[in-house]
Amino acid sequence: MTLPNIAGNDRCADCGLEGPTYASYNLGILVCESCAGIHRTLGSHISRVKSLKLDKWDDDNMQVMSKLGNKIVNEKYEQNVPPSYRRPLPKDPHVLREQWIRAKYERQEFMGSAQLQYLRGQKEGYLWKRGKDDKHFQKRRFVLDATENTLKYFNKEEARDPKATLRLDGLNVTIVPDKVGNPNAMQLIFEQDSLTRNLFVYADSGQDLVEWYTAIRSAKLNRLAIAYPGTTMEELCQMITRDFQKEGWLGKTGPRPGDAFRRRWVTLDKKTLMYYEDPMDAFPRGEVYIGNKGFEVVKGFGPGYKDSGYGFVLKTPERSFQFSAESEDDQRDWMAALNDVIRGSCVV
Repeated sequence: MTLPNIAGNDRCADCGLEGPTYASYNLGILVCESCAGIHRTLGSHISRVKSLKLDKWDDDNMQVMSKLGNKIVNEKYEQNVPPSYRRPLPKDPHVLREQWIRAKYERQEFMGSAQLQYLRGQKEGYLWKRGKDDKHFQKRRFVLDATENTLKYFNKEEARDPKATLRLDGLNVTIVPDKVGNPNAMQLIFEQDSLTRNLFVYADSGQDLVEWYTAIRSAKLNRLAIAYPGTTMEELCQMITRDFQKEGWLGKTGPRPGDAFRRRWVTLDKKTLMYYEDPMDAFPRGEVYIGNKGFEVVKGFGPGYKDSGYGFVLKTPERSFQFSAESEDDQRDWMAALNDVIRGSCVV
């Protein structure tokens, strides 16, 4: 029997990528190249990695691998994965994959029955928060309390009153290392004065970041389970947090044909298209609700508008929004994402 034919070995044991080409030969699993790199950082006392194609294999290595395999090993190390813990996919940020692997094999968090500290509905600690006006990151104390349905942060150590209180049931959180320029960064999104508000924070370590991320997800999941008792856990998990459908730089012009195209950071979140001057602005310059009836995406530019790159028009009942992508592929991807929302096929 060849190793890829063993149960579960057709995909990476950790991120699910098809066709893994590396093995942790002491654990008995096959993994992809990216996850293999993370396994190598665990130390040989935890995981020993070889390439299926480039390295030599002895009989002892093959014997271990042939007796185990991804299915058997995952049944051991993933016995009690909390529903709120996000299992990484191949294209997820590195920190999610790394901390999943470390939690799984190094800390063995999912093998016991004891409740993990970050799942208890309360968490307190420090995160570096970006200032709305001065744009600098400052260390701030954050307090999560699922019973109160709140996430609070304090500007001063001795402060009794929080600088802000965010309601968990109106809060979304997503991991954004590239946007912030820090591998352990996340974005908190909520509504403030009927506008979308963004907070950007980062943690001192990947473990701390993922524990904050999971603590928020767990608190939200528990509240949703009470609010929707007839809903399956799988459906509830789709509701707790979400990544943006698409983000990136686009040219955008005003409502008049003579208006110049200006570079804007554009974010598609559920049924809302937002545009910013800078990816880390606290508030968008504008928000466009996308519905089904009377909405359309058209390739090219509207009458009277000067061609500028690869254009497309988002038509709404109120007005048409002209955008310009930097490549044909980007134009196609944006149009497809917007059409998914209009047709109602996006995952929200």
